[in-house]
Amino acid sequence: MLETFQPLLQAAHGVPLDDPAAAVSELNARFDPAGPEAAALNEALKLLLQEGRIAERGELPVRWGRAAKPSPESLGFSIDVVLMNGAGPRHRHPLGEVNYCVAIEDSPTFQDQAPGWVVESPGSEHVPTVTGGLMLIVYLLPEGSMEFLGA
Repeated sequence: MLETFQPLLQAAHGVPLDDPAAAVSELNARFDPAGPEAAALNEALKLLLQEGRIAERGELPVRWGRAAKPSPESLGFSIDVVLMNGAGPRHRHPLGEVNYCVAIEDSPTFQDQAPGWVVESPGSEHVPTVTGGLMLIVYLLPEGSMEFLGA
């Protein structure tokens, strides 16, 4: 299954996350969420979701699952896949976070941003929130680094 995520891992590898807008611009240049490769990837992700192979734990508003721990094969990222239609748990990103977001139903946004790339800078914290529909989010965490903070 790791091969499915390779385009995202390759796009995110080496992108500095300290300036989220610049990081999103670079990610868009490396892997255009509106391009044909992204359309194929989105369909592959939807199929994995239907098969119960990703985002297989929990209940909405947040279903989640880990697709890979950080390793050389994942270019040092952990890969978590989450299906959301509401708010998740507050957490902090010691090394940042790269998110690839796919609309599943209606017109969802993640952190008030449309489907595509969303980046959280190192040291940032938030309550991840999807509004306006159902969204599948691939979370790429450098070194798998995340700290849950509670309410």
